[in-house]
Amino acid sequence: MPIRVIQWATGGVGRAAIEGVLAHPDLELVGAWVHSADKNGRDVGELIGAAPIGVTATTDADTLLASEADCVVYSPLMADPHTVRAILSSGKNIVTPLGWFYPKPTEREKLDTVCRMARVSLHGTGIHPGGITERLPLMLSSLSGSVTAIRAEEYSDIRTYGTPEVVRDWMLFGSTPEQAATSAIVAVLGSGYSQSVRMLADEVGFDLDQKLRVTHETAVATKTIDSPIGPIEPGHVAAQRFRWDGTVGDEPVITAAVNWFMGEHDLDPPWTLGTQGERFEIEITGDPGCLVTISGMHPQSVDAGLVRNPAVVATAMHCVNSIPYVVAAEPGVRTYLDLPLMSGRAAPNLNLNRKSFVVDTGLPQHPDTCRNERLPVSRPGLDA
Repeated sequence: MPIRVIQWATGGVGRAAIEGVLAHPDLELVGAWVHSADKNGRDVGELIGAAPIGVTATTDADTLLASEADCVVYSPLMADPHTVRAILSSGKNIVTPLGWFYPKPTEREKLDTVCRMARVSLHGTGIHPGGITERLPLMLSSLSGSVTAIRAEEYSDIRTYGTPEVVRDWMLFGSTPEQAATSAIVAVLGSGYSQSVRMLADEVGFDLDQKLRVTHETAVATKTIDSPIGPIEPGHVAAQRFRWDGTVGDEPVITAAVNWFMGEHDLDPPWTLGTQGERFEIEITGDPGCLVTISGMHPQSVDAGLVRNPAVVATAMHCVNSIPYVVAAEPGVRTYLDLPLMSGRAAPNLNLNRKSFVVDTGLPQHPDTCRNERLPVSRPGLDA
């Protein structure tokens, strides 16, 4: 029996996730929640520019909560913890790129209680934060001894990010440096990246100082820069750098960092992406150390990125490929530390002799927690 999936929101990540679910041999799309009235009642295939698939998008969250499904890919613009709890309480697992990568113990305990009662799991994943700031550094660190530092860093041209309202109104590109310094995006991003830093610290064994060191720098345009959010005038923000450092004795030992540019020209300071261009880097300092550069997850041009951004697709696919493992896991918040190594699936035309998907978690399966048995659960609405 395929795993039944609901896609929650159909923005860039949501559309890519729908494509991924439709191509995944072990998954079946059974529903989609949308925010806007103009998408309500439309076939989901139409929303992703494909042929009709017989699944209708809806703005009615309560109907979806009452429906039969195994997992929700939760990817609205901003996370709503109340909605997340309602989805879990309705008996549906959640995979999301919006947080819960490594919750603080008090928050995790509360969510674990909700998950155990509904016999479901919650997994935060994605690309950055996510796989490149957590899973891959941990894997690479296993090749080293005496690790003294870990760094995961993104270098991207933000012009290819196809959500202009986020770039303009949340990231505050095009604002003055003084305005950008007050942006809520530092806290929003920090809620995810700080979890990545603390996960690495706890697993590798660093005894971090109590507070993370947070750095936010800006570069301004020296000439008018054309951009998807409109012209960026001289003296206004055209590049930003964010850095979250976990320190020991004030020395950085774990770093998650982001470099976002509106192109590489006419900037003060004269920052660039470097000779390697857009990329992700993971560096382990140890005995021995290593430096891994990941390319291919950025578009070939700004126009191409606005149509289909590979980094956005990678974020969605990390969610989609996690679904079978999360559904098979024991109830509760499940981080990368709690789940087995995951993989993608062969393209449908190359997957001719597919066997049923089975995940051995290595944990005892008891009648009251068996994930393969569909058990009755409460299904409260969003107003419950």
